[in-house]
Amino acid sequence: MTESLLTIVLGLEAALMFFVALTVFGLDILPPVVALGGGIAFIVVLLGATFALRYSWGVWLGWALQVALLALGFLLPALFISGAIFVAIWIYCFVTGRRLDRRNAALGVAPQ
Repeated sequence: MTESLLTIVLGLEAALMFFVALTVFGLDILPPVVALGGGIAFIVVLLGATFALRYSWGVWLGWALQVALLALGFLLPALFISGAIFVAIWIYCFVTGRRLDRRNAALGVAPQ
C-alpha cells in the first residue's frame, strides 16, 4: 500500500510541476530554457521516482524530492504553501501506507 499511495503523490506533484514550469516561464522569473527545461527535468525525476519506490532507496529519493519541492518556494513564494500541502500529503500517505502494510502482513494478506 505504501508504494501505491506514494506513487499517487509523486504523480500529482509531476502535474503540479507542469504548471509551476509554465508559471515561472510566464512570469519571466528565469530564462525560458531554464524554466521549461528545469520543469521538464523535475517532472522526469518525479515520474522516475515512482518506479523506484519499490526499493528502500526510492522512498528516500521521494523524501529528497519533497525537500526540493519545498525549496522551490525560494523561487516562487507561493510554492511554500503548495509544497507544504504536498509534503503533508506525502507524510500522511507514508504513515498510512506503512500502517496498512503492517496490518496486511499480520493478517497474512499478500501484497497486490
